[in-house]
Order: sequence, then C-alpha cells, then structure tokens
Amino acid sequence: MMARSHTKLAKFIHWSFVLLYTYGIVKQVDDLSSLGNARLLLFEVGFATLFLIIVLARYFYMRRFETLQGSTVPVHNVHRRFARLVHVSMYMCLILLPVTGLIIAGLYSQGYTVNATPDEPQTVIDLVLDLHGIAADLSYFLIFLHISAAVYSRFKGEGVWSSMVPVLNKETPRTGKIVTKLTQVETKLYDRISRSFSKEQ
Repeated sequence: MMARSHTKLAKFIHWSFVLLYTYGIVKQVDDLSSLGNARLLLFEVGFATLFLIIVLARYFYMRRFETLQGSTVPVHNVHRRFARLVHVSMYMCLILLPVTGLIIAGLYSQGYTVNATPDEPQTVIDLVLDLHGIAADLSYFLIFLHISAAVYSRFKGEGVWSSMVPVLNKETPRTGKIVTKLTQVETKLYDRISRSFSKEQ
C-alpha cells in the first residue's frame, strides 16, 4: 500500500501548473498572422519557454513519487502501469506543446507566414502546426481521463485523491456493494490483461 501523501511542494507545483496550463488554453493564438505583432511574438516565445521549463522541472521532480501516490488500498500492477502510461503520455504532450510553439514562432520570424490551402502541398510550418494541434487535442483527452480517474478513485475512497487535492480529502475506503462489485470487475480485467501479456512473453 502507498498511504504516503504528496509533499506540499509537489501539491504547489501541481496546482500552479494547472493554472498555467489553463491560462495557456485561454490566451492561445488562433490566428497565425497575429504573430506579426512583435510584442505578442516575444510574449509567446517567453511563455512557451517558461511553460517548457516548468513542465520539465515538474516531470523530474514528480518522478520521485509512486504512481497512484497515497493509495490506501492495494494497487494492481496493470493498473499502476496503465496510470503510469497516461502520466508519461500527458508529459509528452505538454512538452510537445511549447516545443512546437517555439518552432512555429521561429519559422514565422523567418518568413513562413502562410500555411497551405487544401489544394496546395503542405509546408514545414503546416506540419508543425498540425503536430501542435494534435498534441493539444491529445492533452485535452488525457487530462480528461486523468480527472475522471481521480474522481472515480475518490468515489471508491482509495486515498489517491486526498494525497493531492485540498478539498473533500477526508476519504476512507468504501465497502458498499457497488464499490465491491466494481473492484471485482476491475481485478478480473487486470488479471486477464496480465495473463495475456504473460502468454505473449
């Protein structure tokens, strides 16, 4: 079991980054031509650089903690690996966002200002814009998955929620019929997945 909660610094980094990510979504540049404003272009480069530094710092700091930190119930190995995969995938998307943003800014400053129409071949900046959009869309999905899993875990009272979230954090494992049935279904699914991988090896 992993009953140890996250540190205050880990919680601060986590929630500060949530605010930074939310701000990035709200103020994102929708029209590439607006980067013709030198002050905006400089701001975007600065923001992307800061975002990248914080993402990398957050990743290397959070690596010291167990996946599903704070769980007060046994965690199936398949569950832990899947959660780890989601976390790593989120970080990859969150790193790609500022990296592709900086590349877009660099290409724009070099004169790549017009992306191709559907009838024209794609340019370098088109490809980077597509990658940037894919990273953004995938990050939305993964973060939604992450939040949904956290809420589900809170419903079951597993302790993971309380290790990071400052509200509704007085949870204890629930033992009702619904939770017991859900746990049984999950365990069977994880066991089946584990056996499948074992056979392949």
